Amino acid sequence: MKIIVNAEPRDVSATDLKTALHELGFASSAVATALNGTFVARGKREQVQLSEGDRLEVLAPMQGG
Repeated sequence: MKIIVNAEPRDVSATDLKTALHELGFASSAVATALNGTFVARGKREQVQLSEGDRLEVLAPMQGG
């Protein structure tokens, strides 16, 4: 299915958020996720089902000072 990941169209075969993150290369637990503008906690990702056209934002912490 086609979803939008960080403003880029992507094809995924996963149907849940946790599996999609692994498929997209975001396997690190140190990322924050929002689906269609709503924050999704790490512990809830497996329960969140994806739909065609969903908008996923994945943010990783940055180091620096």
